[in-house]
Amino acid sequence: MEDEVKTANGEAHELPLVNGLAGHPKKTEVPLSEKVKKILRANVLVILTVAGVIIGVFIGLGVRSAELNKTQIAHFGFPGELLIRLLKMIIIPLVVCSLVSGAASIDPKALGKLGGWAMLFFSVTTLIASAIGVVMAYIIKPGYVSGSKPIVSGMGGGVPQSKEVVDSFLDLIRNLFPSNLVAAAFQSYGTEYIMVKVEKNITDEMGNILNSTWEKVPVGKDADGMNILGLVVFAIVFGIALRKLGEEGEILIKFFNSFNEATMVLVSWIMWYAPLGIMFLVAAKIVEMEDVGTLFASLGKYIACCVIGHFVHGLLVLPLIYFIVTRKNPYTFLWGLVTALATAFGTSSSSASLPLMMKCVEEKNGVSKHISRFILPIGATVNMDGAALFQCVAAVFIAQLNDVQLNSVQVITILVTATASSVGAAGIPAGGVLTLAIILEAVGLPTNDISLILAVDWLVDRTCTVINVEGDAYGAGLLQYFVDRQASLEKGADLTRVKVEEGAPTRPEDVPLIAKSEKDLEDGITLTAVRSMPEESIM
Repeated sequence: MEDEVKTANGEAHELPLVNGLAGHPKKTEVPLSEKVKKILRANVLVILTVAGVIIGVFIGLGVRSAELNKTQIAHFGFPGELLIRLLKMIIIPLVVCSLVSGAASIDPKALGKLGGWAMLFFSVTTLIASAIGVVMAYIIKPGYVSGSKPIVSGMGGGVPQSKEVVDSFLDLIRNLFPSNLVAAAFQSYGTEYIMVKVEKNITDEMGNILNSTWEKVPVGKDADGMNILGLVVFAIVFGIALRKLGEEGEILIKFFNSFNEATMVLVSWIMWYAPLGIMFLVAAKIVEMEDVGTLFASLGKYIACCVIGHFVHGLLVLPLIYFIVTRKNPYTFLWGLVTALATAFGTSSSSASLPLMMKCVEEKNGVSKHISRFILPIGATVNMDGAALFQCVAAVFIAQLNDVQLNSVQVITILVTATASSVGAAGIPAGGVLTLAIILEAVGLPTNDISLILAVDWLVDRTCTVINVEGDAYGAGLLQYFVDRQASLEKGADLTRVKVEEGAPTRPEDVPLIAKSEKDLEDGITLTAVRSMPEESIM
């Protein structure tokens, strides 16, 4: 009985004696080997992916000496091709389902705020990237080469057809509203030109003379390539419509949520194949290279300008913005993205890297699903920091090659056009080169020199994609910080409302039920008093 009383009073739970004195037991020290094993287990996929890139470089350099033909190179790179096909396979269901479920789960007011903050961040960072590109090009001066202009053989046929600036932006707007959703999964709208002979009657002093001129007429055509911008717009609007339905839309919302979760399970399986696929992607690309020495000798300064600019933006600017806003370590956040960034480097496609980016951001960096699956698909479509930077470098590089002195108006035009045109850049390999012609046309530079850009795009485009993907992830992290901060402020405001200061008398009007009953009581007393008053004669 006495033991029970001691137990109830807490007297039986005595601390053990340490050095003759009562105290807390010492914590057992974890061996260093166990800590290392724990870190390795937690980051095994990251280590495998980075190792895949490094091993792929060495394998590619070793296989180059075998002098494989085109067929053998294609067979050699098959495991890498398989990875790209697996990632592209789940892009459409992932983008559509994640955006529909995300738009349907977020309040319309919050949705507008999130979208507004995201677009502001994407616009600012893209403009900063464009400015870095112009500054780097003027510092390094890649176009001022000794001797004749560099010439790359066999690249003349790859120059995209130049387009009018107005038609390029009209195509962007047209792609926002696809006429066929099924076709948008593999085709996008693009303007081409045909020459039409126009006959005009010109009257002069001698009489009527029939004169004919040729007019360039824009004609719409569906080109190969996913119209992911149109799918994004449709999915967001469709999700908002489902939320508007209320209970009637719950079934479809649950369907898209389940579809989304199942797709993410597939992504987690693909992630374990990614290191092997990336290794062969990198190795096969190195084997494909022709005459690397001559290429780097003629275009080495241009490559260095782009890569250094990407490093500055990715390792300094973006982390600095994240740190200034959140006061958190940006490189810890960046470490959680290594798998997705390595995949971006290997595949050279921000769209193909999207599934792994969602997985990394949610599991490693604590971004909630409704934010990551809403913002990241939009970022993969409209946020192209790396592409904007390289396009500005390329524009100044081509101007320097042709001895064209750009004035301040032309530089500003390059900045604005690169920022705006990067929104419409396809999230596919060499997608940024296709929009470079818009910038060159805007400032009157020749588009034929794009062949030089295409010659080294296989390398520059990889660092572009890494920066694009990194910018998307930091955008998701910043939005998560804003949402958490807003929630804490609202929670604090609610607690302030209900908190009662010590010693302060409670006011009846603070409690509605008491106020109501006292009012009824007062009314009752008044009514009784009225009834008890002697009736007065109206006479």
